[in-house]
Amino acid sequence: MSGTTNGGTTHPLLRLTGIVKAFPGVRALDGVDLEVQAGEVHCLLGQNGAGKSTLIKVLSGAHQPDAGEIEWRGDHLTLPTPQAAMKRGVAAIYQELDLVDGLSVAENVYLGHEPRTFGVPHRQAMWRHTTELLARLGHAEIPPTQEVGTLSSAGKQIVSIARALSHDARLLIMDEPSAVLAGDETTNLFRVIRDLSADGVAVVYISHRLEEIREIGDRITVLKDGRTVARNLPARTTPTPDLVRLMTGRQVEYVFPPATSRDFGAELLRVEGLTRRGEFRDVTFSVRAGEVVGIAGLVGAGRSELLETVYGRRRPDVGRVLVDGRPLRRGSVGAAVRVGLGLAPEERKSQALILDQPVSHNVTLATLRRFSTFGLLRRGREHAEATRVTRSLDVRPDDVRRPMRTLSGGNQQKTVVGRWLLGGSRLLLLDEPTRGVDVGARAELYALIRRLAADGVGVLLVSSEVPEVLGLADRVLLLKDGGIVHEGRAADLDEHQVLDTLMEGRVATSGTAIGGGGGGGGAV
Repeated sequence: MSGTTNGGTTHPLLRLTGIVKAFPGVRALDGVDLEVQAGEVHCLLGQNGAGKSTLIKVLSGAHQPDAGEIEWRGDHLTLPTPQAAMKRGVAAIYQELDLVDGLSVAENVYLGHEPRTFGVPHRQAMWRHTTELLARLGHAEIPPTQEVGTLSSAGKQIVSIARALSHDARLLIMDEPSAVLAGDETTNLFRVIRDLSADGVAVVYISHRLEEIREIGDRITVLKDGRTVARNLPARTTPTPDLVRLMTGRQVEYVFPPATSRDFGAELLRVEGLTRRGEFRDVTFSVRAGEVVGIAGLVGAGRSELLETVYGRRRPDVGRVLVDGRPLRRGSVGAAVRVGLGLAPEERKSQALILDQPVSHNVTLATLRRFSTFGLLRRGREHAEATRVTRSLDVRPDDVRRPMRTLSGGNQQKTVVGRWLLGGSRLLLLDEPTRGVDVGARAELYALIRRLAADGVGVLLVSSEVPEVLGLADRVLLLKDGGIVHEGRAADLDEHQVLDTLMEGRVATSGTAIGGGGGGGGAV
C-alpha cells in the first residue's frame, strides 16, 4: 500500500518531520512528526489547543510551515495553496462543511473545476460523474440535481466526500466527522471510510471519541502542546489510560484564582426535563446565586444547544426553564433577558458583536431604551455608562469610541459580559468564554468570572477545555450524546476521570466509579 521510489525503497504516502508553525504570541506547532500509509485510517488525538487544527491547515495548504519537511511518496512536497493540495490528492473535510446551500449537489461536487466542452460547463457530464461518485460511496439515491441545502447533515457530508474524490483525493482528512450524525448515520460513514481505505485512500481521522477510534482506526498519533508525543500506536489495543495520560500529561497551562469557600444564595435557575430531539434529552439541573456550574462534553454532545435553549434562542420540545421558581416562556429571548439572563455565545464575532460599531454601542445593545428619549439616542449618557462598565472590567484600550473589531479577543469577550452587567443580569450563560483568547487575557477572564460569582451572579459555563471547567466551576455536569451522565462537585473530579467518562462511552451512574483511566477513580 505504500509508495515506492525508482530505487525500490518503500515510503509512506505522507511523512511530516519537525513541522513548526508560529503565530504572534503562540507556537501552534513545535516539531510535529506524522506518518500515514496508503489505505490506512490514521487517527489524530489531542485536546483542544494541541495543534490539530493548525496541522490540518498545513496539510491542506491553508498554512505554510515555518520549518520542517513534508514528503509525499518519498518526494519533498510544498503545498502553497489549498488548490495545490487538491491537485496532489490531499483534501480536508472540516467540521463546518463548506458547501453552498443554494447550489445543486453536482454543482458543489465540481465547484471550481466543472467538466467543460469548448470552455462551456457540461452539465450532463457533471451530473453523470457526480452520480458515479455517489454510487461509489453507496449513496446513489442522492440526485445530482438536488439542492444541497435540502439534504440532512449526513447527506451533506457524503457530498463533501464526493467533492474530495472528484479531485482524485488519495489522502482525506476528516475533522470530527461524526459530530452532527446520529448512530445509524455514523455506522454508514464508517462503511464509506472502510470502502475508501480498501481502494487505497488514506484517511486522517480526528475525533475525541475513543469508541469510534477503536472501531474505525488502524494507528494513532497523539499531539500535545503542538508536539508529537506518541506515534503509530495501535488503535484497537492501546489502553485508554495510556491515551488519556498522553493527552493530559502536561504542565498546568492556566492559572485559576484560588477557590474560596462560600455559601451560595437562593436558587436562580432550574431546568427540568429539557429536551430538544436530536440535540439533548431529559436534562435537569439548577444554578444558585453565586455558584459557577460548568458543563463539560465532547463536540456534538449538545452543550451550546442546551445553553441556547435555556436562553430562549431555541424552543424545547419537552421540559421547562424556571427563574426564581417561575416558568420562563418557551423560545423567548426577550422573556429571558427581562428576568436577568444574559448569553455570551460561542461565536461572539458573528453572534454577539457588531464589529464595525464602537464599543459603546456594543455595550448598550441590550439596554438601548434606557438611553433613548422619544426615539432619540442620548449619546452622552450612553458613552458615560459604557465607559463606567468597561473600566470596571478593565477593557483595553480605554476608549469606547473605538470600533469593536480593533479590540483583542479577550477584550471583546469582556465587552459582551459588560453588556449584560449593564442590564443587571443575575445569571450569565458563558459558551466557550476563552475561545480565541490569549493566555494573559484568559487569566483576566477567569478572575472576572470568580469576582462576579462572589458578587452573587450565577454562572453557567460551557467549555471544551476540561481544565477550565474544573478550575472555575463549583459543580460540574458531564454531558454525553445529549444526556447528563454525571453531576457532582468539581473538587471531586480530575481531568483524567472526566475525559475517560466522556471519551470511552461509559455512562457514570450513582454509586459507581468513573471508569478506567483516571487516577483516584472518584465515586459519582
